[in-house]
Formats: sequence, structure tokens, C-alpha cells
Amino acid sequence: MKAVRIDRFGPPEVVVVEEIPKPSPGKGEVLVRVAAVGVAPWDAIIREGKSKVSPQPPLTLGSDLAGSIEALGPDVNQFAIGDEVYGVTNPQFCGAQAEFAVALAGMIAPKPPRLNHLEAASAPVVAVAAWQMLFEYAQAKSGDTILITGAAGNVGAYAVAMALDAGVRVIAVARSTDQEMLRALGVETIFDSSAPGFELSLPQVDAVLDTVGGDTVQRCSGAVKTGGRLVSLVSAQLPQRAGIQSMFFYAEVTSERLRAISDLFERRTISPQVGSVLPLEDARKAHEMLAGAPHKKGKIVLQLLG
Repeated sequence: MKAVRIDRFGPPEVVVVEEIPKPSPGKGEVLVRVAAVGVAPWDAIIREGKSKVSPQPPLTLGSDLAGSIEALGPDVNQFAIGDEVYGVTNPQFCGAQAEFAVALAGMIAPKPPRLNHLEAASAPVVAVAAWQMLFEYAQAKSGDTILITGAAGNVGAYAVAMALDAGVRVIAVARSTDQEMLRALGVETIFDSSAPGFELSLPQVDAVLDTVGGDTVQRCSGAVKTGGRLVSLVSAQLPQRAGIQSMFFYAEVTSERLRAISDLFERRTISPQVGSVLPLEDARKAHEMLAGAPHKKGKIVLQLLG
């Protein structure tokens, strides 16, 4: 089968598509005939050798996937051969970008019927990350006010839609060019992240959800009211202040969380964010996009089946 591989860490040039044997599922695993796979910033982190969770090369890249069950490993009874599914492969976030991929049964779920495979493959990690940030770590509830940095990004836009659906007021921090998109989502208060001193006008909020890190989260941290929470998906070095909780986390994709996300897709509370679509053979080009080459806004997806 064809797979997107690296045999050493490095720049996009180390990415190759080559033939490898088709894998077999072990206990608690399934084999997925892959229809589409996502390409994301953490794939570049793995490729560069900066990941704390991935194995050493040679390895197959990729985690987000959508497709159909090809075979079942021992002790898997919640799926049947032919079921359409989406999710991620494993906690090491690798192995998905191939014609067939082994996935842990506890990290996939039935594909939302409303989504095609491209849309489904774009969603698992980023949508679950938004869910966890909002409801599990920030513990946002109706009537709360939250601030989201990078609110127009892949994770941020999901968090915006989920928050508004839950009756949470959203303060968005984003680039000025993203204001139209955010207003279309229903955000009323938007701050330009490039504006000098924008943080001086921020209101006090119950939580800050950070998807960009760096200087932006530093500038926004003062908006967290006493008793509030600062939650980041990208930065472990967070401002510490008496009276607030600062938390960094890794997204943890589970079948249960995916089912919650699926319900939001089916209710049209959230919408998939597919960006540039490429064939599997152009995986290196996708990594060049991660490194700065022009591409469409949204998740980069590799398509294997129509």
C-alpha cells in the first residue's frame, strides 16, 4: 500500500510516498480503509523531531482520518466491517496517511452522516480540542464570558460556535482580516490582535481560551477575572497569577468525545473547515503549506477515495 513516510527528521523534503506492507489490527484495534486524512501543524512537529509523543522514524505520518472499517482486531465489538468512521489513529498521532491505517477502537466513532469523508477527516483533533478547552478545562456555562485568541483559526472557530450555542458570550481576538468571518459566526465583540495596546481595552472574562500562544496570550492574560481560568492548547509557559488557574493540555480524542462532536455537526451547530485538498501523492506539498506555502484557509486534507 502507499503511505506518507519519513525515514529521518527534517524539513518537508524528507516526506516521501512509498509502498509498505498493509498493517493488521491488534487487540482493541481496527483496520481502516482510508478515504481522507488531515494534515496539521502537529504533523510538522513530528516530522521535525520535536514531538514528545511520536516514535522515532521510519514512520508513517498523520493522525486524523475518515474511511471505512476493513478488518477488526480481537475484542472489538462496537464496530462492524464496512462501518464508516472518523477519528484518530493512536496517542502517538501517526500512521494515518496511508491507504490503510490501524486505529484504536476507542479513538474513532461513526462518521457523522451529514459529513463527507473530506469534511470528517478535517475535524477530529481540532473539534475535540475546542470541546475540551471550552467545556472540560474552562468549564464554561451559559451566562459566562470567554475570550478566545486566534478565534478564526481551525480550533478557535469551533470553540466560538460551540460557546455561542451553549449561551456563552464570546470575546474574539483575531486578525482584522478575519472579522467578517467571525461576525458571520455570531461574534459581536472582536479585538484586532495586531493593534497596539488592544489588551488595555479587554473586558474581564471568566476564561481565556488560547490557540496561538506567544505574545498574544501574555497580553490577554490580564483579562481573566479572579477565580477564572487560562487554558492553552499551544503554550506550556503560561502567565501565572494569584487567583486564576493556568492550564496547558494535549487534545485527547476518544469515541465518547467524537460522538458529542458528531451531534453538534448533525445539529449544524458547527461546520467542517476544509481548506486545500490534495492527493496522497502530494503529501510533501501539504507539508510545504504547513511551512508557509500558500493554501486555502481551513484544514489541509489529503484525499484517497472519492
